[in-house]
Amino acid sequence: MKIISGQIVDLEEERVFPGEIIIENGRIVEINKCKKADSVYIMPGLVDAHIHIESSMLVPSRFAQMAVGHGTVATVSDPHEIANVLGIDGINYMVADGKWSPFKFFWTVPSCVPATDFETSGAKLDANEVEKFLKRPNFVGLSEVMNYPGVIDEDKEVLAKIAAAKKLGKPIDGHAPLVTGQDLKKYVKAGITTDHECLSSKEAEEKIKLGMKIWAREGSAAKNLDDLLPVLKKYPDRCGLCSDDL
Repeated sequence: MKIISGQIVDLEEERVFPGEIIIENGRIVEINKCKKADSVYIMPGLVDAHIHIESSMLVPSRFAQMAVGHGTVATVSDPHEIANVLGIDGINYMVADGKWSPFKFFWTVPSCVPATDFETSGAKLDANEVEKFLKRPNFVGLSEVMNYPGVIDEDKEVLAKIAAAKKLGKPIDGHAPLVTGQDLKKYVKAGITTDHECLSSKEAEEKIKLGMKIWAREGSAAKNLDDLLPVLKKYPDRCGLCSDDL
């Protein structure tokens, strides 16, 4: 058992109070209010729901040093960029380097290497290789399915990657900007459960009503938080935050 004392920042009640947090087996089991506590502030850290670490131009262990100082304690990381350059070796490198840090890296398997059939890339990951990665316990899901036309048009290779994730019970991240109507229904029906590419609250709400979770993106390349604030407030249990590229 471990006890941490400090000024606890309660985001739900919008208050700060002196207290103790009791931890057993790596999990919080109790939070108690006290008359006195240490002066340090204790508050939740951000789990970045979708990010490409390569965009930071840092390896994972160095990225972690920077991110944790800003309150990020974990990422769901898609090594899409390095996979498109170095393939399997690149993905394995990212995982290995991340182990040098206590920061929590949750890896997903890139679904689009190359990004489209028209891309010139340094590597290719087919459905068999994707399934091998998905079987590894440190890979928590299938990365954003950027090839949404392939899903809608029932491309066999794209659907095989999705089928592999479903067979192993691992979630599938989406990437479907401005996809609506019947095309969106087909995309969701394939088993894709999230999207971080919404450009308006109207688009986000349509996806939420079809069962998707929406990550509001606020990164360097794209900023959608202000546009999506209404839907975040309306459906707080269906939304999260991500940076995508920083």
